[in-house]
Parts: sequence; C-alpha cells; structure tokens
Amino acid sequence: MGAEPDYGKWIGSRETAEDEVTPISVAGMIATLDRDDPPPQPGDPLPALWHWMYFAPRARASEIGPDGHPSRGGFMPPVPLPRCMFAGGRLAFPAPLRVGDHARREGEVVEIAPKTGRSGRLVFVTVRYRTFGQAGLAVEEVQDIVYREAEAAAQVPAREAADLSDMTWRREIRPDPVLLFRYSALTFNGHRIHYDHPYVTKVEGYPGLIVHGPLIATLLADLARDGGGRPLARFAFRAHRPLFDTAPFTVAGRPTPDGTGANLIAVDPDGAAAMTAEAEYGEG
Repeated sequence: MGAEPDYGKWIGSRETAEDEVTPISVAGMIATLDRDDPPPQPGDPLPALWHWMYFAPRARASEIGPDGHPSRGGFMPPVPLPRCMFAGGRLAFPAPLRVGDHARREGEVVEIAPKTGRSGRLVFVTVRYRTFGQAGLAVEEVQDIVYREAEAAAQVPAREAADLSDMTWRREIRPDPVLLFRYSALTFNGHRIHYDHPYVTKVEGYPGLIVHGPLIATLLADLARDGGGRPLARFAFRAHRPLFDTAPFTVAGRPTPDGTGANLIAVDPDGAAAMTAEAEYGEG
C-alpha cells in the first residue's frame, strides 16, 4: 500500500443532517433492548445515546462500499485502510431530545492522525457533533473512529480478566443475530460485520458477528441510568476489544463513592474488558 493521502483538506469538513425523533423508532429501541418501558409519548425525553438512531447517512445503493458502509471521500476522509471501528467517545447532554422533536445535527472532522501500532498501520479520525432539539443544544459529542489494515483486523491482544466483585449492577447479554440485525436496522447501519456471517468470518477473519460498539455503549449507559434512577449529564467510553455473537457477555457497573456518577464495564466471555465507561448524572 502506498503513502498516506493528504488528509489536510478533510480537516474542518462539515455536514448537517436533520431527522425526527419519532415514537415508532423509540418503541423499536425499547423492544430491541428488551426493556419494559411504557409506550413512548410526545414530549418524553430520549434516553442517553438513543440519538444514534438518527442522522445516519442515506447513501444510495450504488454509493455503498464492499463492507456495507457508504464509500469514503465525502464528509469522512478517503482512508485507504479497509477495517473501521468505533473506538470511543465523549458526550454531554445539556438538555434532552424529546419524542416528537425535529432535530438537527452538525458534524465536523477535527483531527486525522495516521499512526503505526503493534497491529500495523492505523488512522484515527476525530469527529465533533452538536445535536439540537426544539429546546436548543441537546447533545455535544466527540467520536473517535479508527481505521486499520485487513490482515490486522482479527488480532486482538490478550487482556487480564476484569474484577467484577465490587460491581453493584450486572446484566448478562445474549447477542444473537436478531438483536444485532434489529439494532442495525434502527440505526440504518449497513456494515456487514454485524449481520453477514460469511463476510465477517471469511473476509474479515473474525470468529462471529461483531456486536456494535454503539450498542455496547448504549447498554452501559442504560445500566447506569436504571441503576442511578437519574438521566445522564455526561458519558465517556472506550472500546478495548470486540464482542461477538458466539457467547453471552456481561455489562456491569457501580455508583461512584460520592453518588454523582457511575463506573461501567462490558466484559467478554473470558472476563476481559471489552469496553469501559464513565457516567455522570444530571438532575431529575
């Protein structure tokens, strides 16, 4: 593979998208996450991270790449590395989006950093989003996206088992193909690693379908929200290794000593940390 493209002209790249926070999509997420929440009503606040159902690129079929994602080179830079992962993010929720809102999201590429790691060539892309509901700014978000080489995609370094003995909340998740398909449908995510078993095993070299990073983060945020009984004001997460549909995994958490937030973790079947997160509670 040749030299890295000149990414300079993509720094500051911007896009704006609009969407509706519809009751039907919120009801779909309630069902997909196996929650017993009441049917959504106009004006209900949208839980933290559920805004990821909205603003997805609506690329035409002819504009889709071989992995199921829209072809690169529009808003996102044309990174030549074939594998893509949602590596982490930091979010703040100044005010809730609400069911029925006409919402707008503004995005900007703020950093592109080519690097070389133990797994080969990497390109980190940092994107900042601001989402507005009818009451004003609702979500401030920074996403970390990493691109990597094909031959390194399935190489995941071993980690020590996480200690869950002091966790207050714990839930076992069974990530079957139906869960992954329904989440892909709700978020309009065509990435084949989440639903195409022959592709993800034979082309990308993984042992099974990959659980969406945003889905894992959403499960952790919901665990904190349910455990603390309050909405979230801030949430930050980091992905460490993938989870697959081949076995159940665990999400767990505990309140911080001062009760103002929560520490959270998702662990794989071997007990290794797949994602860690921190939440801060708001009022309510």
